[in-house]
Amino acid sequence: MTGISCCRLFVISGAMLLAAACGDRSGQPQTIPEASLAVDKGDWASYLGDQNASHYSPLSEINRNNVTRLEPAWRYSSDASSGDGLQLQTNPLIVDGVLYGLTPELAVFALDAATGRELWTFKTPRALSLLPNPGRGLALWLGNGAARPRLLVTADYYLYALDVRTGERITTFGDDGRVDLREGFSDIDPKSITVNATSPGALYEDKLILGSRVSEFGGASPGDIRAYNVVTGEQEWLFRTIPANGEAGEDTWPPDARKTSGGANSWAGMTVDTQRGLVFAPTGSATFDFYGGDREGDNIYANTLLALDATTGERVWHQQLVRHDLWDRDLPAPPNLITLELKGRKVEAVAQVTKTGHVFVFERKTGEPVFPLKEVIVGGKALPGEYAPATQPLPDLLPPFTRQTLGPEDLSTRTPLVAEVVRRKYERLAYEGLYTLPSLEGTLVYPGIDGGAEWGGAAWDEHSQTLFINANEVPYVIQMVAGAATEDAVKTPRVAYLMGCSGCHGVDRQGDGLTVPSLIGLSGRMGPLQAYRIARDGRGRMPANEILPWYGLAAVIAYLYLADDEPEPAVRPEQDSFEFLNAGWQKFVDPDGLPASKPPWGTLTAIDLANASIKWRLPLGDYPKALTMGYQGLGSENYGGPVVTAGGLLFIGATPDSKFRAFDSDSGELLWETLLPAPAFATPAVYRAGGKQYVVIAAGGGKLGQAPAAEYIAFALPDTVEP
Repeated sequence: MTGISCCRLFVISGAMLLAAACGDRSGQPQTIPEASLAVDKGDWASYLGDQNASHYSPLSEINRNNVTRLEPAWRYSSDASSGDGLQLQTNPLIVDGVLYGLTPELAVFALDAATGRELWTFKTPRALSLLPNPGRGLALWLGNGAARPRLLVTADYYLYALDVRTGERITTFGDDGRVDLREGFSDIDPKSITVNATSPGALYEDKLILGSRVSEFGGASPGDIRAYNVVTGEQEWLFRTIPANGEAGEDTWPPDARKTSGGANSWAGMTVDTQRGLVFAPTGSATFDFYGGDREGDNIYANTLLALDATTGERVWHQQLVRHDLWDRDLPAPPNLITLELKGRKVEAVAQVTKTGHVFVFERKTGEPVFPLKEVIVGGKALPGEYAPATQPLPDLLPPFTRQTLGPEDLSTRTPLVAEVVRRKYERLAYEGLYTLPSLEGTLVYPGIDGGAEWGGAAWDEHSQTLFINANEVPYVIQMVAGAATEDAVKTPRVAYLMGCSGCHGVDRQGDGLTVPSLIGLSGRMGPLQAYRIARDGRGRMPANEILPWYGLAAVIAYLYLADDEPEPAVRPEQDSFEFLNAGWQKFVDPDGLPASKPPWGTLTAIDLANASIKWRLPLGDYPKALTMGYQGLGSENYGGPVVTAGGLLFIGATPDSKFRAFDSDSGELLWETLLPAPAFATPAVYRAGGKQYVVIAAGGGKLGQAPAAEYIAFALPDTVEP
């Protein structure tokens, strides 16, 4: 990275924060308007900045010339119980001097955006949910004179409407202020639905258009997209992402697909073209993610960018970016609505980033590709009963923002031992490029299952025609084994082992013969309690468990001590019909737990879309373990997106090293960084309050081995600094 010598490193200490108006909760709440709210250009009124998901702020008080003077302005501890399994990924909203955010427990709060003083909180009643439910944002409806402004927020399987002045439920909305998201499917029993929403809905006039998160295993609910009246809570329309019989697209599924398949859900969030009345919804894969023997066909509208009429929910156009997905290649982020300047003409377009490291760009009105597409071959041998696609579409002229291949020359050579271990494992894997079919021996997936792009999405600067995207560059392995991929199956001892341990010790429990020991015959070497503690806490090169709950670890120990002392065959010879599940979400790592590929392991890229070229690209972040080993500047996995400003700056957290950084958006030069109390796996927000510009970010940790936290920290220039 360039520019580190000119950076100032601010460490947020307790003393500094006490001196910086740390969320004082005393005094009377400021008045929040009764009638409709008005949005100023200095507000951050929508998830990711605006309805276009631009991640852009027109403010320039903080700029390239003075960003090194940034200092903490206030800090708010949002939740005392940010415990196991909870994460803080919220991009807050700021309108009329009030900041609205979420805690890891999905409580809602309002703060004075200039001081961090708490105005009100609403503790969301929690329901038993089988799905992780991080809250990435809220929707703020500004009111219409007849109905007052309100916050729309989801928690578990409920949608709530809250009064922006008090945080109280608006009881005329739905049933006493909330709507049950399990209801409203005409062909599905509500009691069978497992659903929540991690991303906020998109607003159009008096409608909230909402996607969902559903299970990724067999028996999952369909991911239908729905619109709710923001005043009454009434469901106004529904679009079936898995078509019913007689609907367009049904021929890309088996008969009665809605009874046997689930998913195809728009979990990442949506964008709205308010002038055209279009909502753009990216969808994920159909279930099960890695085996599709029960879902013959291309499976439209899974892995699809949908353009829907925002008033009626009718399909206007669609583009499927992955056919019959077998790699968990969900469209991972809301698309950016952009205006491109191409050879003297302006093109109103929509840009969708992907986990494979590509940007697809389509004309907003028609869905026609702005840049040509090509077809690439799907490699490898299909599992029995599979309906593998022959090819997949990719952009032809736009360069990818991640590496696309991982050959032997791309493996880590950090030490001789590392080089030998990763080479041996690589040689056992199936790999024939970007789209290689899942296999019993294990298939290399690069970019990995978590991207490429992730849910943080991309930032768009229309003035420079530049798209900014942070990406993961960590390889994964998909290894298939015999068994049913259902929610019940993953609770059994064998599947608990596959999910939590097979990535290192192998499906056959034999280890790798170098640094990972065999677990066959474990009962003769140690007692079960000692084995449980090692599995829980780690030992030597083995990391502590981050995947399984205590009862999952107990199931693993039961499996290891009761299983035969012979390796289990991958497929039972007597099996006539085939069902397959994957042996966990395995990262391809070296003996120290670092990625098995050569760095960078995470990147930040600026793409000049008008000229279809990369402006700059650099490693982003570091793993704390790598830093303790003396390695720096190698990049790391990152979650949470960037924000770009008219002041020539790009702000981003996202990395496990707990840094919050500001880059020169033109050159990529690192201008400023600060150390946060925990990693900020969230997208920041930029706003003006009390006549002053701030940038705020949620620091929640809880991923990539980092402890959970629940902090919001705002930064600003000292009052004496000139713009």
